[in-house]
Amino acid sequence: MNAISERVRSIYTVITRATLVPLLVRCAIFLSGLVAFVLAYPLPILAGRGVVLLLLAAVLPAVAPARAWPTVTALLTVAGWVARTSYYGESIELWRLLGLAAFLYLTHSLCALAAQLPYDAAVAPELLARWVVNALAVVLAAAVLAVLLIALSERWDEGGFVVAAIGGLAVAVLAAFLLSWLLRRPRPE
Repeated sequence: MNAISERVRSIYTVITRATLVPLLVRCAIFLSGLVAFVLAYPLPILAGRGVVLLLLAAVLPAVAPARAWPTVTALLTVAGWVARTSYYGESIELWRLLGLAAFLYLTHSLCALAAQLPYDAAVAPELLARWVVNALAVVLAAAVLAVLLIALSERWDEGGFVVAAIGGLAVAVLAAFLLSWLLRRPRPE
């Protein structure tokens, strides 16, 4: 009983001490996750009872961004995309795919920010603006690169998709090695 009252007291403290910027970040996490779900899932699921679970799945990363909920939300989004394109047989539209990737990345990036940002943090709006601008720059660069790769692959025969997939895999592996090296290198003091 004492543990429950302590938990209720800590939730009350968080609610009373919360500041605007951390709450805005968490609202943005919810909205970007929700938009990703709308882009990924077919209309029959969005119009049915499954929408309640999707709303809950969009709320959870906003409430607990440092836990496994952002990953669960991303996996549910991908599952919705697979269901939309394979089970429901809808065609793949470039704008929907780019929007889905953008909102998934934005959800992920904002969860990373929220995980480091206490509810009662006093944050300059410029920090949040820089974070969002950086995230949007990544989204824009990825979208431009994706469109260029698609345009190049159309000039080739069917092997063009294989070359683009292998190129994308090589870039992902290179980025993983670069991040790993950056984390292990000695830091100047």
